[in-house]
Amino acid sequence: MPELQWLAAAFPNFVRYVVVGFALMGVFLAVYAQITPWREFTLIRAGNSAAATALIGALLGFSLPLANTIANSTSLTDVVLWALVALVVQVIVHVVMRLLLPQLRAAIEADRAAAGITAGGFAVCFGLINAACLTT
Repeated sequence: MPELQWLAAAFPNFVRYVVVGFALMGVFLAVYAQITPWREFTLIRAGNSAAATALIGALLGFSLPLANTIANSTSLTDVVLWALVALVVQVIVHVVMRLLLPQLRAAIEADRAAAGITAGGFAVCFGLINAACLTT
């Protein structure tokens, strides 16, 4: 029975972290969709794999440090602050990639797989590094 008491005590905290984590992912998706020059969700609905790959890579690049922060945080405030750092890192990665690859927009919109893989891959790689840096 002590396990059930622990679960009953921990469950509300779990719910708070899940809700905040999902909300932060929603904020990230909204911001990311605004900073990209292509319309991810329109392209994805039309079957554009490059846009889907780039978006999922960016979401993973944000979610990795978010998950690490949730696992190691002492409060929801910590989670929100470090999630904002992760969001800024992903925005910077995206902006730098667009500067280095000026044809990225056209390639994503043309559904060139290499462009989506590159954009998503860079986002995941920098997200992994970011997540490791957030480990105390």
